[in-house]
Amino acid sequence: MKFVIKHEIKGRLRVHMAQQRMTYEQADVLQYYLQQSDLVVDAKVYEQTADVVISYNGDRAAMIHLLCTFKYQMVEVPEGYLESTGRELNSEYKEKLICKVVWHYGKKLILPAPIRNVITIVNGIRYIWKGLQSLRHRRLDVAVLDATGIAVSLLRQDMGTAGSVMFLLGIGELLEEWTHKKSVGDLARSMSLNVEKVWQKVGDQEILVSASTIEKDDEIIVHAGNIIPFDGVVTTGDATVNQASLTGESVPVAKNIDSYVYAGTVLEEGELTICVKATGSATKYEKIVTMIEDSEKLKSNLEGKAEHLADKLVPYTLGGTLLTWLLTRNVTKALSILMVDFSCALKLAMPISVLSAIREAQQCDITVKGGKYLEAVSEATTIVFDKTGTLTKAKPTVIDVIPFNDSEPEELLRIAACLEEHFPHSMAKAVVTAAKQKKLEHEEMHSKVEYIVAHGISSFMEEKRVVIGSYHFVFEDEQCVIPEGKEVIFNNLPEECSCLYMAIDQQLAAVICIEDPVREEAADVIRDLRDNGIQKIVMMTGDSERTAAAIAHKVGVDEYYSEVLPEDKANFVEQEKALGHKVIMIGDGINDSPALSAADAGVAISDGAAIAREIADITIAADNLHEIVTLKKISNRLMQRIHRNYRFIVGFNAGLIALGVGGIIQPTTSSLLHNTSTLYIGLKSMENLLDEQEKMNK
Repeated sequence: MKFVIKHEIKGRLRVHMAQQRMTYEQADVLQYYLQQSDLVVDAKVYEQTADVVISYNGDRAAMIHLLCTFKYQMVEVPEGYLESTGRELNSEYKEKLICKVVWHYGKKLILPAPIRNVITIVNGIRYIWKGLQSLRHRRLDVAVLDATGIAVSLLRQDMGTAGSVMFLLGIGELLEEWTHKKSVGDLARSMSLNVEKVWQKVGDQEILVSASTIEKDDEIIVHAGNIIPFDGVVTTGDATVNQASLTGESVPVAKNIDSYVYAGTVLEEGELTICVKATGSATKYEKIVTMIEDSEKLKSNLEGKAEHLADKLVPYTLGGTLLTWLLTRNVTKALSILMVDFSCALKLAMPISVLSAIREAQQCDITVKGGKYLEAVSEATTIVFDKTGTLTKAKPTVIDVIPFNDSEPEELLRIAACLEEHFPHSMAKAVVTAAKQKKLEHEEMHSKVEYIVAHGISSFMEEKRVVIGSYHFVFEDEQCVIPEGKEVIFNNLPEECSCLYMAIDQQLAAVICIEDPVREEAADVIRDLRDNGIQKIVMMTGDSERTAAAIAHKVGVDEYYSEVLPEDKANFVEQEKALGHKVIMIGDGINDSPALSAADAGVAISDGAAIAREIADITIAADNLHEIVTLKKISNRLMQRIHRNYRFIVGFNAGLIALGVGGIIQPTTSSLLHNTSTLYIGLKSMENLLDEQEKMNK
């Protein structure tokens, strides 16, 4: 596509696309195209001017070629992406704000005073009516205060003050509405599906296919721990499904034949075969938005306190106004109190602060599902880490397959991969990846597979029972034994590895040694978390005592627990909460789900199990553990900003009231200063909490 370079420095281009008008959809397509390139570090598309600002790494000629070869029609954008970017929403509210400001100040130049006064009176009726409705329901809230201030100003024929008050209230309403819708959109996008492959049932076979090929009335199979990718009806199977994302139900729902299941929910236990009834991603997104539209998840406790405090101050403001009038018989002094209510600033600054923090977290690859979770992270003193995929690297690798029967290692690995490919866990992915690297084909050779959470997998292959999983599962639960004469090999397994044990017909067949190295940044992250207010750092793992002790020593946690079950992690979190501690839980697997749900703030790794991401309150990218420190810093500074806003709003407005009652300033001046300070605090609340250097060091 043709374009013009408007500005250029090394590693950065600003270009103008050669088109008269760029639609929201075209801007999103171009943004997606650029972000998918390895060359591009960051890209911003401005649809109003058809300009693009690109930061890139590597060869300039390659970047120019990338732009030259771009065509809108050639870009395959994932289904549902365009409907959920939020670009049109942001543009809509920006235009509304600009129009409101231009109209407020422009009408003074365009319209004569009588017409302006009529408009002010008509607008005032809406606020007065809302105040009367509150009184009718015996509520003495901010609506009553707003109505009183506007009504008194109109009765005194002080149209300028009444207009200014309504202008600021209108700005506040717009920003609050924008805040809410954007928060809902961000939350819905974080919950939107990103399923690329599904298991399709074809005859008696399970075939792994692209989700985009699935059509209505196709049958798919969903295993435990996986997200349900499409709406549909259960044709076979019994399972429990977590529907919290759609219905808010905290207890999983039993599903069996003829039950209807919804896209975006997660299968916790069991297995289902589903006849697909709907495949559109856009409708899934819209459904999520509808379901969470009124969710209290979006508000932090401090946001709720701000609204409660604003309403709580109303009687005192009205009482102060009446008392001032009774003592001074001066309407001007009494009106000075009404012109300076605390509610505008309190109700405006708090949601903007939280939205800004959620947006900034998103820029750092951290998805936060609501303001209250940032508050919980700020207050947390205990953090609990799962080991595998969190403190250790997200992509463990198979380094050896040790046979304990007469089979070749490749054949044993092929069998293990055939079983493990059905279940989302980093250890399972390591086995499947190793088989792919060795180009081992593993068509379905087994009967139905059964997943036992935090233990392992069992199935039948050629009428022989095959189990694969932890030591506890294979040797204690399943009572498998080591073949005679193989004890020495077993006792000399490499200490530095995590092991998966596979047994066939009660006999150990293979030990798969998996290298799960500690993340290079883990020790630094532990130290930084202590510096930012975490007092107790715990590691919990289902791995052996030997492996757990080695990892704990390397990273420097305060406590560690080995060979734990999912309920052990959840019980520990509950015990810490019972002691009065706020707890963060960080995990990536199905077995972490109970603890993630129990914690004050559950943090999931983005490429972990679907159920972990579903239950978690916050999701971080898998490639950098420093994002946990970034999350803690953002949360801490958000709370500092909110408390600072409280102090400023109360102090400044109390000063204005004192000056007004003292007759030093007029009500119109009080209103102007109050409105200006409210806009100032709102704009300050939009600023980033971290500087660029801190983000670069994450």
